[in-house]
Amino acid sequence: MSEITSYRMFIDGAGCDAADGATLESVNPATGDVWCRFPNAGAADVDRAVKAAHRAMTKGPWSTMTATQRGKLLFRLADLITEQADKIAEVETRDTGKLIRETKAQIRYVADYFRYFGGAADKLEGSTLPIDKPDLFVMTVREPIGVVAAVVPWNSQLMLSAVKIGPALATGNSVVLKASEHGPTPLIELVRLCHEAGFPAGSINVVTGLGDPCGKTLTSHPLVARIAFTGGPSTARHVIRNSAENFATVSLELGGKSPMLVFEDADLDSAANGIVAGNFGATGQSCVAGTRVFIQDKVFDQVLEKVAARASSIRIGDPLDTQSEMGPLATKAQLDHVEAAVAASVQEGAKLITGGQRPSGFGKGWYYQPTILACPGQHITSMRQELFGPVLSAIRFKDEADAIAMANETEFGLAAGIFSRDGARSLRVMRQLRAGIVWINTYRAVSPMAPFGGYKNSGSGREAGMESLLDYTRVKTVWINTGTEPMGDPFIMR
Repeated sequence: MSEITSYRMFIDGAGCDAADGATLESVNPATGDVWCRFPNAGAADVDRAVKAAHRAMTKGPWSTMTATQRGKLLFRLADLITEQADKIAEVETRDTGKLIRETKAQIRYVADYFRYFGGAADKLEGSTLPIDKPDLFVMTVREPIGVVAAVVPWNSQLMLSAVKIGPALATGNSVVLKASEHGPTPLIELVRLCHEAGFPAGSINVVTGLGDPCGKTLTSHPLVARIAFTGGPSTARHVIRNSAENFATVSLELGGKSPMLVFEDADLDSAANGIVAGNFGATGQSCVAGTRVFIQDKVFDQVLEKVAARASSIRIGDPLDTQSEMGPLATKAQLDHVEAAVAASVQEGAKLITGGQRPSGFGKGWYYQPTILACPGQHITSMRQELFGPVLSAIRFKDEADAIAMANETEFGLAAGIFSRDGARSLRVMRQLRAGIVWINTYRAVSPMAPFGGYKNSGSGREAGMESLLDYTRVKTVWINTGTEPMGDPFIMR
């Protein structure tokens, strides 16, 4: 067995262990072996991190920096991420099983997110108001909210962190980042680069540990003013309850069970590629995975045949091998969950088209085949549950109204995909889908300029885009008496 690496948290500008010395282990999903240890933060550690962030907000130098200076730090961070992308990518692949070809590309793109927010840092403006009272000049200014608790899962964690800490730091807030216990090391590397870039002590901190007490203490801490959370609905309910202790502003990105609609007039090769990308990219471990695939009757068999052919040829392998196209699931529990859901779906009447089992030859690794299920209805388990694995469920539809009704028949509403050559139809359907993101003749495209977020149980608030910066500020209204006379007697009404 290779040597086990030890990682430390970053609090108040320095690496540190948990106060009681407690640690957790991370298992490499490709091998099933422990590869590193990291601190298991307790309540005292989180309290120290939040207080360090609060000091940064109230005392210099972070609190006295101009927006332009903060922007320059974010540009410097982006450069460091680009320079060390290969190193961080390897760490993330070992920790989560995400393909090295994907981690390298995504990390370099994460740098663009920080450049975007860095450039926007000094572009936020207040306003003057045409007030209805004489001799009063009224203006608004935007100020940082305070200490931000950013909580992210293990999948696409650098991207999910960038859309939180980027706008938070650009607008002058300080941050305590809580990394997932399932693969936290890339975020430790990210915060290390923040300090190397020159962010003052306490402005950005990272803690590692379990949801309780680490996450619970953070999201309920009285000095936390803003919570940005990505995860599942069940955990989000705890976060909302915790926020009752501090009345923090909360934004939630909670994943989904996204529909993909393929109409008979679609470019079927494009649609097939979109379905493969939306279900087997990142081994299906994506919050926007398009796992509910609705295909019009006339082309159902043809589309499914194309997708099945590509799924059967996907090269499953070591995620550190650049030739691999699909790697393992991130946790053993997730693998067990996917296996059980597929078995239940088949028992309920779904037809297994391809996949449906662990591939041979991977030892203790947590691999699962790309799997396609043809479902008779939406009562099937795989059509209802977010599996977070390489499993797509396909169902027929008759016409446009039928497709829209079935697509909206879910508690989630993060994303949706439409494949059709009819532009009018695409726009018509788009307007009726209850989803925060709709891709037309493409899938899984993201950008720092484009807001990201969902409807219904997929959460509230938006990440990325200029709107996200506004969400990390408060508006202050300033009233100035410009008259030459003293303020009037308050008991004389005019």
